[in-house]
Amino acid sequence: MGRRAMGCMPVLVLFCMVLRVAPSGGIKCGGVLSAPSGNFSSPNFPGPYPYETECTWLIVVAEGSSVLLSFSHFELEYHAACAYDYLQVYNGASRDQGNLLGTFCGRSAPPPFASAWHVMAVVFRSDRHVAKHGFAATYHKDACGGQLTGLSGEIASPRYPESYPNDAECRWSIRATDGPLTLIFADFQVEGSQGCGFDYVALFDGPTAAAPHLGRYCGSTRPPRIVSSTQHLFILFKSDFNIVGRGFKARFYSGECQEVYTTIKGNFSSPQYPNFYPNNLQCQWSIQLPPGYRIKVFFLDLELEARSSLTSGCDYDRLDAFDGGAENASLLGTWCGRESPVPVTSRSHQLLLMLHTDRSTAKRGFSLAYVGVVPMNVSCTRTDFHIQIPVQALAQLQRNKVYLGMPSCVAQVVGSHFRIHTRFDTCGTESQRRNNTSIVVSTLYIDFSVGDQEDIHRYEVQCEPKRKEASVSLIAGPDPHRLRQAENMVDVQQRGAGAMDVHETKSQDTSDIVFISICILAGLLMVIAVVGLVLL
Repeated sequence: MGRRAMGCMPVLVLFCMVLRVAPSGGIKCGGVLSAPSGNFSSPNFPGPYPYETECTWLIVVAEGSSVLLSFSHFELEYHAACAYDYLQVYNGASRDQGNLLGTFCGRSAPPPFASAWHVMAVVFRSDRHVAKHGFAATYHKDACGGQLTGLSGEIASPRYPESYPNDAECRWSIRATDGPLTLIFADFQVEGSQGCGFDYVALFDGPTAAAPHLGRYCGSTRPPRIVSSTQHLFILFKSDFNIVGRGFKARFYSGECQEVYTTIKGNFSSPQYPNFYPNNLQCQWSIQLPPGYRIKVFFLDLELEARSSLTSGCDYDRLDAFDGGAENASLLGTWCGRESPVPVTSRSHQLLLMLHTDRSTAKRGFSLAYVGVVPMNVSCTRTDFHIQIPVQALAQLQRNKVYLGMPSCVAQVVGSHFRIHTRFDTCGTESQRRNNTSIVVSTLYIDFSVGDQEDIHRYEVQCEPKRKEASVSLIAGPDPHRLRQAENMVDVQQRGAGAMDVHETKSQDTSDIVFISICILAGLLMVIAVVGLVLL
């Protein structure tokens, strides 16, 4: 169950999962293999395997290592879709289809496999007809290099975070399950030198060192984010005979497990949403808008593994939001379980979301939308609104796409700004009382619509004339139709009505209602008193 108790608990839980799929009929197969290396085979190998058999082998090596698996013999009953007898290899526990590396049958042996972490599972099943000789497999722990496949994973120099050894040479060949690969270094300290000729990390845009060279790095400065142009990335780490460092740790992401968004609005979801996400993920989504913008995130659906009953924290699977472009930025929030988070707004023009899942218990995941909060300066006097927006922030828009209250009150272009200067008695402005304070309120419209696709962002602009204090808040941004589609996918009980409405509750002036109520009550009391006098 992940990191739930003592160090032995994960292996015990996974062992229980193996016992649940143990074969019937007294046939002995499967189990937990925890030695650094070993071999296993189908029941009765090299003789024919028995009918109606199901076996699961769980290979667990030291954390920080990967499992290398290869097959020396392979012969199962053939079917085009491997529907009869088959063998499956999983990158982790076998309970999650998101970890499935492949399903095999016939006489063609599976290729060598390397896990993206320290656990691998192999499942063998046979039906009631046609038995072949089965298979024989060998595995061993690889603490340095390997062939990795998956949505995400992590690599590190030998002995990290302790100093790496001299004369080390490690090679990682990573293949994405979908789309290009992104590599991000979380830590980096390698002996530095001119030209990185002693100890270094070299990156190549392909499956081998013969692919185009992406860069060579050493010293204590973390390399930049690396994005491959193909589904492959090759990493070479070498150290010489003298001077060592702490080494490095890096994470790779592929396909729907990583993305960078630069548009004014967007939406995305966890891998395989609304189906269960895979285990052992470290995914990240980065929103990067022009300087001056802020980012508001709306949670349409969220269902992750529940909080720990011991700590009440999000110890297993969690979604983190950071107020910036990296993990060391301020934390905006952490969520798990079936929560309905309120919208969050960044203080900068970048926001990072990271999904961490452990080795068990997958859920539906999340779906969210975001919108860029346009940078603007709003001020007021006792009689007027003043609004300024940098033209650069709305570079693709004409001035008639920015207006206050009604389309006739359009912005003017003055220098490098869209500018609106209007009196309170025009442009749809109205007076209200909130919290016993008189304010003037209007709505600023910024129309990003293209063709038939309506996309109008609305901001509430308000002023307290006595104090000459103005403020602005986003009322609506992302496409309401898209939000309704997402909300229909989840339980009504989980959704809060009006997820995209203004985040500030509008107070209403109730003084008139109170006054009328008092008058009615006084009238009733007078009638009762008169009736009482008449009766006396």
